[in-house]
Amino acid sequence: MKTFASAIALFALALSLGGCIGSPIALTPQTEQRLQARAPIRFLLTFDDGPSASGYNNPSRSVVADLADNPVSPGIKAVFFLQTQAARSGGSARGRKTMVRESAAGHVLAFHTATAFHTNHRWLSDAELERTLTQGVADIAAITGTPPLLVRPPFWNYDHRTFAAYRRHGMQVLLTDLSANDGKIWGFNGSPRRRANLYRQLSVVRERIALGELPTVDGVIPVVVTFHDINRYTARHLQEYLQILMDSARINGLKTAAEPFYTDTATLQRAALARTVKEVNEPVHLPGVWNWLWDADAN
Repeated sequence: MKTFASAIALFALALSLGGCIGSPIALTPQTEQRLQARAPIRFLLTFDDGPSASGYNNPSRSVVADLADNPVSPGIKAVFFLQTQAARSGGSARGRKTMVRESAAGHVLAFHTATAFHTNHRWLSDAELERTLTQGVADIAAITGTPPLLVRPPFWNYDHRTFAAYRRHGMQVLLTDLSANDGKIWGFNGSPRRRANLYRQLSVVRERIALGELPTVDGVIPVVVTFHDINRYTARHLQEYLQILMDSARINGLKTAAEPFYTDTATLQRAALARTVKEVNEPVHLPGVWNWLWDADAN
């Protein structure tokens, strides 16, 4: 099972990064009318797999700088899902210093892994899962002063056992609405179809918003977006990505809040918690092929 899951995970990643991207779903008069009754959206930015331990042009630190100072919406706060023990990430002295910077800048530090590699938690034994969760929670609490409230399972994958373990450690699962498909770190990691990808994904989310499926929190509808701050391409193009998100909302007929991104830490955390998975059997909507992938793995 583990070998099969590994193979299809790699296959799904290849498809999501390089596959065909369809056109946005057409905006119908009925959907447009329904949207008039909905609150405006606000993009909730999240970053996976960091922090980078690079000593040269560190991409995680570049991302933090551009969130603070950009022409689209200065002072953006984001959620960083951290690999706290990976040698090229939070397991290094530079990585830990970067996590301190992220926390000091008002970003939310959340848990991703505390294994040496980006390991699916479902593959860990009970003892190893417990050890890594305890370690990761302690790593983050040592920086922020409080345990993390949010977790994003590696590869978006969880089951009854891992979901219950997250809950025992006080963490709730946050998935995503949009993915930049920027998880490829080595080799060619450009994204020539980044606009088409986000335009299309947001059109799918727009249909759910029109049907009232996404909650309103503090007067806005949080739309969760996922990037990878260890990707140098993402770091170099983050300001462009912010504008692409704004353009995507306009093209899809969605109104954005006066502040289209989160700029207050407490408001950000409330919104993120409102978007978490409440029950392990709750139907979830992931971009691309990920829902199909884990349905296949379960079967």
